[in-house]
Amino acid sequence: MLDITSQDGQTVPALVGPTKQGDIYVLDRRTGEAIIPVKEVPAPGGAIPEDFTAPTQPVSDSTFMPDPLTEKDMWGITLFDQMACRIAFHQLKYEGRYTPPSLQGSLIYPGNFGTFNWGSVAVDPERQVMFGMPTYLAFTSQLIPRDEVPPRGTEKASEMGINRNIGAPYAVSMGPFVSPLGIPCQAPPWGYVAGADLRTGKIAYKHKNGTVEDMTPLPLPFEVGVPGIGGPIITKGGVAFLGAAVDNYFRAYDVSTGNQLWETRLPAGGQSTPMTYQTKDGTQYVLIVAGGHGSIGTTPGDYVIAYKLSE
Repeated sequence: MLDITSQDGQTVPALVGPTKQGDIYVLDRRTGEAIIPVKEVPAPGGAIPEDFTAPTQPVSDSTFMPDPLTEKDMWGITLFDQMACRIAFHQLKYEGRYTPPSLQGSLIYPGNFGTFNWGSVAVDPERQVMFGMPTYLAFTSQLIPRDEVPPRGTEKASEMGINRNIGAPYAVSMGPFVSPLGIPCQAPPWGYVAGADLRTGKIAYKHKNGTVEDMTPLPLPFEVGVPGIGGPIITKGGVAFLGAAVDNYFRAYDVSTGNQLWETRLPAGGQSTPMTYQTKDGTQYVLIVAGGHGSIGTTPGDYVIAYKLSE
């Protein structure tokens, strides 16, 4: 929640809500009416007979929604990888975002990690800007009739493998859309840090975030922009702190520009939302839990780490 100064100078009590589809909804918290306009756009149909789809879906004028994927977006570190991804792309049902799950197998983009996930975004009430980590990683989703669901195995994470949906007529097999080598089929970048002006809804910046250092057998710190799970915080001084990315780093950014100010190596994956606090002597700290995350295979750990902020 924050108060937004509208373009006509009025102060409006507002709510800001990001979605997995990439939209940023900015609503008047007194009435629920949209401060930044929202429109309805056509949505794909073709659901299974037991289900239904809406003919339209809402889209905010403030959005980090990605462009639809095409065959040209398929890539790989080898020609074999690229060919396998292009073949798989044509075998899957895909009609843009909101493509429904299917028995054939559907391409879901934005995927299960969203554009924005449970880590959400941070809002600066003084600068009236939003800071977040949009992620772009396609998933696949294939329905499995109940009588064809295999015996329970070693599934550990609901975002990968079989989600059994006990009591429903279908289970679903899901996971990131990756090549035979386990690399995302769509070309990078897969993750950014980004800011939006909440008074206008316009995107202020969008920078690639994170390296493949912990995604490959060799520690290569190439900054390609990687996905992540976790959320940011913003200090009163306009500094955003964010772990979350699939490399084991904790970083600080200038909220106004998105430029990285600092980073440190974590002993495990920082898939959490940091916190900040101040002691009686006025010293400010930022704290993060580094425990890793099974769904994305980051380094597991059991760490609570605090950093002292200098003036």
